[in-house]
Amino acid sequence: MTTNTPTPTVLDPAPARWFLSNMARIHVESDRVSVIEAVGAPGDMPPLHVHHDEDEIFYVLEGELTLYVAGCDPIVVRPGATAVGPRGIQHVYGVTSDTNARWIATTTGPGFAAFVREMSSPAPQATLPVDPQIDPAHVAAVAAQHGIEILGPPGMLPS
Repeated sequence: MTTNTPTPTVLDPAPARWFLSNMARIHVESDRVSVIEAVGAPGDMPPLHVHHDEDEIFYVLEGELTLYVAGCDPIVVRPGATAVGPRGIQHVYGVTSDTNARWIATTTGPGFAAFVREMSSPAPQATLPVDPQIDPAHVAAVAAQHGIEILGPPGMLPS
């Protein structure tokens, strides 16, 4: 009798990419899960958004994030802690540490990794981008193609 057990895969370190105002590495991109390592500067906050097709899980490695989820009190996420932005619920994070934050963002589907890949470019070095040029209308259009709805500009919190 044979089984269809998947073969474990070891991946080389993912290359650095400049994704909006973050440095990101796409570690896993499959039809079932995305794993992205991200670095953001103090004060960094993406646009308020909702993932319609997947949950977004934040695991903080360094620094501190605060996760704002509609209907909940803000959640401070420090190194070693995890928080979830549930699918279908508006949320946003902010880097609230005095230093850069580094975290793993895992989603329960392929949309976020595909969005990061499409909205990023290879980084010439593993640093944060300097003066990124961000077109909010383009970000919203690309996000929508990947099941992510942009609800407001950076700094806007869920209601």
